[in-house]
Amino acid sequence: MTLLESEEHKALRSAVAALGKRHGRDHDREALWAEAAKLGYLGVNLPEEYGGGGGGISELSIVLEELGAAGCPLLMMVVSPAICGTVIARFGTDAQKREWLPGLADGTRTMAFGITEPDAGSNSHRITTTARRDGTDWLLTGRKVFISGVDIADATLIVGRTEDARTGNLKPCLFIVPRDTEGFLRRPIDMELQAVEKQFELTLDDVRLPADALVGDEDAGLLQLFAGLNPERIMTAAFAIGMGRHALAQAVTYARERSVWKTPIGAHQAIAHPLAQAHIELELARLMMQKAAALYDSGDDVGAGEAANMAKYAAAEACVKAVDQAVHTLGGNGLTREFGLARLITAARVARIAPVSREMILNYVSHQTLGLPKSY
Repeated sequence: MTLLESEEHKALRSAVAALGKRHGRDHDREALWAEAAKLGYLGVNLPEEYGGGGGGISELSIVLEELGAAGCPLLMMVVSPAICGTVIARFGTDAQKREWLPGLADGTRTMAFGITEPDAGSNSHRITTTARRDGTDWLLTGRKVFISGVDIADATLIVGRTEDARTGNLKPCLFIVPRDTEGFLRRPIDMELQAVEKQFELTLDDVRLPADALVGDEDAGLLQLFAGLNPERIMTAAFAIGMGRHALAQAVTYARERSVWKTPIGAHQAIAHPLAQAHIELELARLMMQKAAALYDSGDDVGAGEAANMAKYAAAEACVKAVDQAVHTLGGNGLTREFGLARLITAARVARIAPVSREMILNYVSHQTLGLPKSY
């Protein structure tokens, strides 16, 4: 990998930034989604033979970051093309690829991703949603929480567990569950954070699925699962970096123009230095995100796992600090609807919590990277 972006990546970044600028903070999500799809940005990571751009998570993360920097991030990019599209492209059957990838690439179809459970969080070893065979069909039973965009997605990629015939142990598997499948129920969660993509609790009550709802190899579920989780962390980092850049840009503009005692407030180090620090930390987080994306796109899943977790951690911390400093720079104006920064105070914290908390990332690094013993 190289530390410098290629000319193609620079061109992509510039083009997406222009798209984001046209739509802006008060964008219409459906209109932006449609135009991004038409321009080939939503499926830039998917195989060309199915209508995608033939790129990877490196390219898709650029798209999400630049849209976020323009104030119009598309959250469903994290789950639909990044997680679900990647998993199906890598492990799906030919029939599943033909059915889903063209629509995911051109934006006409979307998929949600269901892993989190009330009592398990994202711990795949404690997931209680189970699938059992009934003839040639599967019966899926369980609950999921904090699942984004289920109401607007054509299907949800559900993480369940099946019994290993050899050992009797439960192993993770992934199933495509269409939105209107009988027994697949959703309830909106009343969130303080207001976003276009709503959060849902899902109940699966003996949901009957055909044999071809199972994605990939039943015995490779864990590999397939993490093939989706690494892009999720990288894209969450892109989401956070874009949000932080958006907040920082507004603060910098304000600091240049707002004058007190005939001097722009940006001339004072008490204002300038924290903004400079926020910029540095966002840039450092982007470097780790680019490393993680490059490792993933090269096929190094192990290396990408470590880097993706670090990138997500660094980006979330940088984003929260950038938003906080932006609000402080604007003072009372930072809490007005006119500037739209106050809503980012809550939104920025999401990157610290989801899809995995910063504490669990620190656990991962301390155990996997540093070799320290577990306390659990």
